[in-house]
Amino acid sequence: MSEERLILRSPRLRFVMWDEGDAPLVQRLHSTMATSRYLAGSAPWSLEKADERLRGWFEEEARDGTTKYKLITDDGRFIGRAGISRFRNEQFELGYSLIEEAWGNGLATEAARALTDWFFGRRFAPGFIAFTHPENIASQRVLRKIGMRERPPILIDGVLGVAFEMTAEMRPGKPNF
Repeated sequence: MSEERLILRSPRLRFVMWDEGDAPLVQRLHSTMATSRYLAGSAPWSLEKADERLRGWFEEEARDGTTKYKLITDDGRFIGRAGISRFRNEQFELGYSLIEEAWGNGLATEAARALTDWFFGRRFAPGFIAFTHPENIASQRVLRKIGMRERPPILIDGVLGVAFEMTAEMRPGKPNF
């Protein structure tokens, strides 16, 4: 992997920009009901859907300087995606998704904290949002752990999602950039 593709590093993770041929990785990430049940459509992704989403991430990165990145461990294993991108072309939104084998190890929290520091350090915007399916308690726990505050619910694809917000001032023990 070339260093110019490295976006961010945390103690156990590397956030890197996708490669053109990564659609099979994205499909594998969302190939089970467990990893896709809380996403729009609530069904495993086809290779075509994965490729379409990958193209969208390239466009977001070119337009906004940030997107959902490929998430790999320091030993080079692909474990998911994580990043901050625009939601409905308006506010920035934090999102992440990990393969099942990576669940329960604090990696989502580590990724979310690293992205928060990176986002505010780069001064993309005064804040960002995140949202989860109402049944996705694990993800809600992650968002609360990093200091996000709950805000009014948001309607997404007919489901009233639990919504959160974060501003630089809300970051516990962190400098305001």
